[in-house]
Amino acid sequence: MKVINDSIHLSASGFSDMKDITGEVSSKLSALGLRSGQVTLFVPGSTAGITTIEYEPGLEKDFTELMERVAPSGRTYHHDARWGDGNGFSHIRASLVGPSLTVPFSEGKLVLGTWQQIVFVDFDNRSRSRNIVLQFIGE
Repeated sequence: MKVINDSIHLSASGFSDMKDITGEVSSKLSALGLRSGQVTLFVPGSTAGITTIEYEPGLEKDFTELMERVAPSGRTYHHDARWGDGNGFSHIRASLVGPSLTVPFSEGKLVLGTWQQIVFVDFDNRSRSRNIVLQFIGE
């Protein structure tokens, strides 16, 4: 059994900016030569999340519109009053999606559904550079 740590670095523009990272995770798995196990993805910080979705323009827009209904960006949050950064909605959205995801792999390939991709979503109210931590556990 091996435990291997890695990461993905990317830039995101905030406001539910969604990035498909499936290809990068798959490439890193292939390079490691592991056949069976799992990879955990984790985004440090409290204004971004990791999930799966069918990554296509319609669902990307639906997801953004849902987040706006659930935690609107145009209202004031108690967090904003304390810190003055105006991103209370970002923290709420990120907490709903969650900061991590675990995906099994078998025969050297991620076990995902046909229309299922791994996505990073940046909910903050500004552009940021992000680091996603990957931990592969397998053989």
